[in-house]
Amino acid sequence: MRSAEPPSGDVGTADDRTTKARIRDAAIACFAEFGMNDTTVRTIAAEAGVSPGLVIHHYGSMEGLRTACEEHVAGAIREVRENTMSTGPGIDVLRTLSDTDVGSVAGYLARVLAESSPTVDQLVDDLVADAVEYFDTGVRAGVLRHSDDPTGRAVVLVLWALGGLVLHDHFERLLGIDLTDPDIGSNPNLAAYMGPVYEILGTGIFTDALAADLQSVVSDSNEPPATGPKAEEGTE
Repeated sequence: MRSAEPPSGDVGTADDRTTKARIRDAAIACFAEFGMNDTTVRTIAAEAGVSPGLVIHHYGSMEGLRTACEEHVAGAIREVRENTMSTGPGIDVLRTLSDTDVGSVAGYLARVLAESSPTVDQLVDDLVADAVEYFDTGVRAGVLRHSDDPTGRAVVLVLWALGGLVLHDHFERLLGIDLTDPDIGSNPNLAAYMGPVYEILGTGIFTDALAADLQSVVSDSNEPPATGPKAEEGTE
């Protein structure tokens, strides 16, 4: 099993993370490799190089450790997204996961998203809330289009991206790219994934005529139902 990776820039130097941070990072790596249900305190302790008792001492329980992992992953993603939106366009969630300092973040998400729980629900809610914020930043910066339903747009794009993590085996089978690979940026097949992403998000796949027709359907469906005598006459 690959050990939890030190933060970016620490390669070749002593690991100066606190014991608590090493346990958290080891847990993320273990959860990514084995899943939540098959990861034990002893497994995490062995990966972190500490005693099982020390894991419980710092986090109280596996649930406490899991919550800490999810908060750390969400925070790392939030930081990357904020930095990305401040420098230019780019709203593909998966592409920026490799820029976090959590080496197993994509693999971790691929595992936990398939195991529903209140903490996973909160993690997804946090990611959507973050997406609403950085999409708004993009709109104000002039790199993203305005949306009449910013929350709905964020929900759809985030869940599409996270769904890709859960189905990462099929991406690798069909496009030769493992979306959970911490070194995805150096994969020569990355263009096979990013090309379609930018085509879909950048230029779209609908013609202008079809897009207009679909927008009309959406607008009509959002209209409140007609009421009163004339509406009743029309149903006869």
